[in-house]
Amino acid sequence: MLPYEACNLGSINLAQMIMYEDGVSKVDYEKLKKIVHISVRFLDDVIDMSKYPLDKIRKMVDGNRKIGLGIMGWADMLTVLGIPYNSEQALELAKEVMSFIQDESKIASRNLAEERSSFPNFKGSIYDTPEGYEIRNATTTTIAPTGTLSIIANCSSGIEPIFALSFVKNVMDNDRLIEVNTYFERAAKQEGFFSEELMEEIARKGSIEDFESIPSYYKRVFVTAHEVTPIWHVRMQATFQEFVDNAVSKTVNFSNSATESDVEDVFMLAYRLGCKGITIYRDGSRESQVLQVEGNNKGGTKTESKEEDEKQNIKPRPRPDITKGMTRKYSIGDCGKIYVTVNSDELGICEVFTSTGEEGCAALSEAVSRLISITLRSGIDIDSILKQIEGIRCITCIADENTHVLSCPDAIGKAIEFYLKGSNKFDLNIAGGPKSIMICPEEGCGGIMHPEGGCYVCRNCGYSKCS
Repeated sequence: MLPYEACNLGSINLAQMIMYEDGVSKVDYEKLKKIVHISVRFLDDVIDMSKYPLDKIRKMVDGNRKIGLGIMGWADMLTVLGIPYNSEQALELAKEVMSFIQDESKIASRNLAEERSSFPNFKGSIYDTPEGYEIRNATTTTIAPTGTLSIIANCSSGIEPIFALSFVKNVMDNDRLIEVNTYFERAAKQEGFFSEELMEEIARKGSIEDFESIPSYYKRVFVTAHEVTPIWHVRMQATFQEFVDNAVSKTVNFSNSATESDVEDVFMLAYRLGCKGITIYRDGSRESQVLQVEGNNKGGTKTESKEEDEKQNIKPRPRPDITKGMTRKYSIGDCGKIYVTVNSDELGICEVFTSTGEEGCAALSEAVSRLISITLRSGIDIDSILKQIEGIRCITCIADENTHVLSCPDAIGKAIEFYLKGSNKFDLNIAGGPKSIMICPEEGCGGIMHPEGGCYVCRNCGYSKCS
C-alpha cells in the first residue's frame, strides 16, 4: 500500500463454494463467479460510503480505489474434496481457484469502469498502455488475515492449514467444552469412529497420527499446521501469491528446535518464489505467558511430566561471551541518573545491569538487575517479571516532576519493555523448552492464541492481535 491508503478487504469462504455431482464433491465455479462479482461491487461501494479521519486518506483512497478481495476456508475446502494440504494436488487446485478469482475480479472491475468510470489515477498507471484497459480499481485481490472473520464464519483462517482438529474451549463458570473441527466431526460420524472420548484425547495429543481407530485416509487429509513442514507452508503461499495483486498473509510454523539457518532458508525460499512477505512463528518464541502442549510429551503423561519437572532444579543457561543490546538513561530525582543496559543472545534477553551515580542506590539496583538476569536465563516469562518490577514507587522519584520513572526497579522494567518493542520482539525463546502457546490477554478468557496469517487469534472469545 502507498502512504495514506486504507485497507478495504473482503474474504470469500471457499468451504461454501462446493457442489456435489453423483455424490462427488467439486468446486462450484458458477457460484464462485457470482460471489466474486458481487464482492467486487460491494467493496467498491464501501470506498464511497466510508468516512476517513484525514483528507489525505480520502484523496488517496478515492484516487486509486484499491480493494482486496481474498479467501478463507481454504483448508476446509481441501478436506471436503479429500485433498491433503501438503500435496501437489493442493498446489494445482490453489492455482486453479486463485487464478479464477483474480480473472473474474478483473472482469468485474472492468464492468464497473464502464458503468462508473475508471479510478481517477488511471493515467500513468500500469493499465494506461496501448494493450491496457479501463478498470475501476487499481488492485482487486489480497489474502488478508481472517482470524475474527473465520471465527464468525466457522471456517479455517485464510489459506492456513487447520490449526487443531479438536481443542478445549473455556465457557462460563470455568466449564470446558471440546471444540471439534466441523468437517472432521462430520467425517468421523459418517465413518463411525466418532466419540466424545476420542475427541478429548485428540485435543490432548494435538494430532490424529497415532490413533489406530482413525483410517489412514483421514490422517492424510486432516493434517494440522504443525504437521505441515515450513517448505510446504511457503510453497502454498507462493502459489497463491502468483495470482494476487497485493500481499498474501500466511504464517509459517516452526518447531521450538528450529535454528537461525532454518529460518533463513525459509525467508530465502519465499524470496525466490516471489512472495511479497513472510511471517514465521517458532514455538516458544513469544514473550508472553506459555503453557506446555501435552501432545509433545512423547511417552509420558501430563502428571508424570509435572512431577519430573518439580524434581529438577531450574538452572539458568550460561551467559555467552558476546552479547548485543542497548543502554537507556533515566532521571531518578535527587538520586541523579540510572543507566540500564539490556543485552541479549540468540535465545533472547540474557542479562540486565545498571550503573548509578554516587547518590543512587547502587547496591539495590545491582541486586535487582542480577536477579532479573538469572531469572531470564532460566526461561521465566518476561511479562511475569515486568509485572513484578514495573510500578514500584519511590518517594525520591515521585517528588520530582521531571522524573518519568517511579523508582529504580520501574526504570529497569521500562528499559526492558523499550528493548522488547524494538527489533527483538521475537527473540525471547525458552532454551530447550517445550512447545508452547500464547494465552489470550482478555480478562477471564484464558483461551489459546493461535498464529494465523501474521496475527494471533483466540477462538475462545474472538480476540485478535496483529504484530
